[in-house]
Amino acid sequence: MTDILPIKQALISVSDKTGLIDHAKALAALGAKLVSTGGTHKAIAEAGLKVEDVSSLTGFPEMMDGRVKTLHPKVHGGLLALRDNAEHVKAMHEHGIGAFDVLYVNLYPFEATVARGADFDTCIENIDIGGPAMIRAAAKNYGFIAVATDADDMAAILEDAKAHGGTTLALRKKLAAKAFARTGAYDAAISSWYAEQLGEQAPTWRALGGKLRQTLRYGENAHQSAAFYVNGEKRPGVSTAKQLQGKELSYNNLNDTDAAYELVAEFDPKDSAAVAIIKHANPCGVALGADLSEAYARALECDPVSAFGGIVAVNRKLDKAAAERIVEIFTEVVIAPSADEDAIAVFAKKKNLRLLVAGGLPDPTQRGLTYKTLAGGFLVQDRDTGHVRREDLKVVTKLAPSEQQIKDLLFAFTVCKHVKSNAIVYAKNGQTAGIGAGQMNRRDSARIAAIRAKEASEGAKLATPLAQGSACASDAFFPFPDGLLQAVEAGATSVIQPGGSIRDDEVIKAADEAGIAMVFTGMRHFRH
Repeated sequence: MTDILPIKQALISVSDKTGLIDHAKALAALGAKLVSTGGTHKAIAEAGLKVEDVSSLTGFPEMMDGRVKTLHPKVHGGLLALRDNAEHVKAMHEHGIGAFDVLYVNLYPFEATVARGADFDTCIENIDIGGPAMIRAAAKNYGFIAVATDADDMAAILEDAKAHGGTTLALRKKLAAKAFARTGAYDAAISSWYAEQLGEQAPTWRALGGKLRQTLRYGENAHQSAAFYVNGEKRPGVSTAKQLQGKELSYNNLNDTDAAYELVAEFDPKDSAAVAIIKHANPCGVALGADLSEAYARALECDPVSAFGGIVAVNRKLDKAAAERIVEIFTEVVIAPSADEDAIAVFAKKKNLRLLVAGGLPDPTQRGLTYKTLAGGFLVQDRDTGHVRREDLKVVTKLAPSEQQIKDLLFAFTVCKHVKSNAIVYAKNGQTAGIGAGQMNRRDSARIAAIRAKEASEGAKLATPLAQGSACASDAFFPFPDGLLQAVEAGATSVIQPGGSIRDDEVIKAADEAGIAMVFTGMRHFRH
């Protein structure tokens, strides 16, 4: 093993041919012999470059639709041979195997094929076999070959060769590590897709993979390192968003922005404009309106103190009127499906504010997986796609809710789904009135939500407190009547909760005695 290795022969087989000819020309200029396959060979030859087809090297045609074109000792021997091992060198001479100094392979676009919704057989045909085999062989033999899995890798190899007369050991090691990660992520995508196709909720092996999207300045705290990876899922949100302006996004920004956008997507933009203001992954105000400007004003009214330095998510194209209201207080991030030029111009005056356009809204009913790490492993579960409809509600009190109360109850329960447990939400007329999040008991969450509602009402100098006549949503059942009675004290006149407590009868009795309506959903929305 030596440090600098000149590039005498390169094997190229790429699915994505972006920059291919420039790279091939650069290799040829370094004096490298080019060997290639199928469409890659054709493209290089049509560019007027001398290139050998792998079929002439192996003596076998690209049979079986090209499935076995590179699965041959003259290919893998050239990738795996240890050139400082006398027996390996002897075998190469005896069998006419030439060594490769560079391998450039990018894989069949399996992830993109799945993302565009292709059928099962098409996805199967886009599983690369020869590519990962060659990549892994070259990566294992990093001492004698540089492996590139994308155009950036090839650029690094060419730069190294120009500077040093060949590839350096340090670069080859770095590229080998990246190559194994690439094939690992590729296999993870395939195995996850296959398990989903088979309906396997808990396959024996669960693989995870992702591509670096952004190195972050730090994690939740300054002493923690962090990075943002994407897994190829085309779910509109932070992974698809284009940042139009503002400072670099932080770990906490990304986490909170994701929470905000997933919440606001619960509300169909065709029905009403919706705005969610998030702080520390919890909503401090959510509201509907005739337009985004009205919805934002109503969302802000719920808790203007907590909204300072928060994240704003909207469910419609951002317009100038809404933008002008949003910039009235300090906001960290704004995310929208899109934004018009006038809105962009308004935000441009606030240089530090991050403006993201995601290109669409995530589908709240779309299945997917969520992950949480533990010491020595991780938990996997389905994304919470549960939705409660009007017909799912079971009236359990003597008093039935009115039509308006039903609307308020469903709105409050939808918001509650996105609040950290234990969660209580007061809401009225498509506007949150008070939110209590993440407490160790439900009564305290109800109290905190009431305090938020009282302070917001006093701050806005409202004649009628926000929580007066509100609907109260609880993400899980009330284990005792005390939490419900706290909601009644705050002004709630209707309650929505999953039900299922051994003391449901006591809670129902308390609701009847208080003269309020209560419905059960049969569905819980814990969010830890």
